[in-house]
Formats: sequence, C-alpha cells, structure tokens
Amino acid sequence: MSPAATRTRTSRRLTSEQLLAMWERYQASGDRSVRDELVFLLTPLVRHIVGRKVRQLPAYCEMDDLASAGFEALVLCIERFDASKGATLEQYAWTRINGAIIDELRRRDWAPRSLRRWEREAEGARRELRTRLDREPTDAELAARLGCSTDEVRGRRDQLATCEVESLATTVSGSDGLTVDRAETIASTDRFSDPAAACEANEVKARVAAAVAQLPERERQVALMLYVEGRRLRDIGEALGVSESRVCQIAGTLRRRLRTALGAHAELLTGAIA
Repeated sequence: MSPAATRTRTSRRLTSEQLLAMWERYQASGDRSVRDELVFLLTPLVRHIVGRKVRQLPAYCEMDDLASAGFEALVLCIERFDASKGATLEQYAWTRINGAIIDELRRRDWAPRSLRRWEREAEGARRELRTRLDREPTDAELAARLGCSTDEVRGRRDQLATCEVESLATTVSGSDGLTVDRAETIASTDRFSDPAAACEANEVKARVAAAVAQLPERERQVALMLYVEGRRLRDIGEALGVSESRVCQIAGTLRRRLRTALGAHAELLTGAIA
C-alpha cells in the first residue's frame, strides 16, 4: 500500500450506518479483506479502552497483553454481531472489548475477587478518613471505619502484598538517587556470595587439604573415593580388597582425625571436601 493510500485509509472515520453496511457486505460475501478493514477501522476503539486503564494496571500486566485480548475480542465480535439486537457494531464491540480486558486482568491477578473488593472498600475508607482527619489514618481508625479488627486489616494487607508481582528487570531508585535493577536489591541466600564467607570457606578447604595430606595412605585413599569420587562403601571395599565394614571403620577414623584438625570449623567438613 502506498503512503498516500495509507494516509487516506487512516484518516477515514465511518459512521455507524457505514460500519453496518460494511459488516453486512462481509456477512454476505465472507470476504476476509472486508473483515480486516473493519478490524482496522475499529482498532482505535481497542487502543482507547486500553489507554483508559493505563493508570489502573498492576505491575504484572503489560499494555500489549491487554491490547492482544482486546483485538481478539474485536475479531470475535465482528463474527458474532447481530444487528437485530438493536445495538450498533461500535456499541457491541465496546462491550465485548471492555469485558475481554477485564477478564484478562482478572485472569492474571493472583488475588481472589473478595480480597480485591475489600481493597477497594479499604481505599475508599482511607480517602474518607484522610480528608476528615487531614492525615493518614491509623490501622485502628481504618478498622473501626470498616467494622473489622485491626488484625484483620493487617492480615488482608499482608495478603495483598503477597499477590503483587513485579518484574525483576525493572529499575528502582535508591536513597542516593541512583537506579539499580530490582534483582540487585534481593538479598542472596547463598552464604558463599559473601566475600567474608567465601574467604573463610577457602581457608577451611586449605585446612582440610592439609589434614588429608597427613592421613595414613589407606585413609587418604578412602577419603578420596568416599568424598571426592562419591563411591559407595561396598565399591570402596572391593577396590581396596577389604570388607564393607572395614571401610566403614576406616571412614569413621579419618572423620575423627579431620574434625580434630579442623577444630571449630568441623561442621563444614562435608561441604569443604565435596
């Protein structure tokens, strides 16, 4: 399509009667190009409805996701429109698109509807109390206004907090004005990501290596096959030509010697060797 044709096409705004005539032509012919033209002409309706909900969107929703649901509903409403019902095509499309977007929001929301209903009631009560008191209401004041206990207000607030989902790829601002990825603000549960802990672990491994080097030859062999190669006691016994119970005795002896050598760091014995 040429630029001139595109400008002509995008500048068109048909009346309800013209849209109805185009829809009737599609129903009579089944020509997909006519349907596509209808979708194109009604696209601003989808964008308008999605645009109205921009400020209401939770963090886990993207405009493109809602727009996709709206366009799908638009195509379906063109197929299912019944002119005999009295509504115009635009009115019917508005209802179906708006409903589809609301359904998409509900589908993506982790919170049950009852909790969202309470959230709306609580927000209304909070605004009313803020206007009357000229300050933020306390939990006790909000609970009294809602007719519930303070514990219930706090409990529902905690439930709402667990339902909020945010992308780790977003950026947040710190008190110093700098922005960082949200993922960088999450505390690591890996103790070895702490430089001090990693240094301590390296020191313990060095102590283990020194302690293993001082073990008798047979115990060093058992330590190597048991802790480094991960062999079973039976397999170690077959490799050394001794019984499984004898290997168990040797392993017990070497563990005691290593714990003595490690002293206060004995609890890290397994992790350090592994």
